[in-house]
Amino acid sequence: MNYFIKNAIIVNEGESFPAHLYIKDGIIAKIVRDGDYFDAGNAQVVDARGKYLIPGVIDEHVHFREPGMTAKADIYSESRAAVAGGVTSYMEMPNTVPQTTTQALLQEKFDLAAEKSLANYSFYIGATNDNLDEA
Repeated sequence: MNYFIKNAIIVNEGESFPAHLYIKDGIIAKIVRDGDYFDAGNAQVVDARGKYLIPGVIDEHVHFREPGMTAKADIYSESRAAVAGGVTSYMEMPNTVPQTTTQALLQEKFDLAAEKSLANYSFYIGATNDNLDEA
C-alpha cells in the first residue's frame, strides 16, 4: 500500500518545514514541499495538519532477553514497545541464556527477529576470553 502524508511539519537534516511525504511500497519515495505539485495516485491519504513528522529513533543498547529469559521480555514484546515509543531500529546486547557468543547463536537471533520483530534490528555478539575466532 502507498501512503501520502499531507500537511505535516517535517523535521529532517537540521530543518523543519511544511511538506507532504509520499511512501511507496514501504519506502519514503518523495518529500513534496508546500506549493509543489505531486500526484499521489491512489495512495491512502493521511492528514497530518498540526503534527510533526520526525525521523525514527535508533536505540543501540537494548536487552530483549530472548532466548532464555522470555518471562522477562522477548523480541516481539520489546520491539512492540519500542515502536510505540518512536523507536524504528534497535541493536540488542548479548545478555541472554545462552549468551550470544558464537556466529551460530547470532544467526539464531537474526532468524528469531525476522519472524517476531516489529522494528529494524541488529544484534551484538559478545566477546569472551574464548571466542576471538567467532567475534
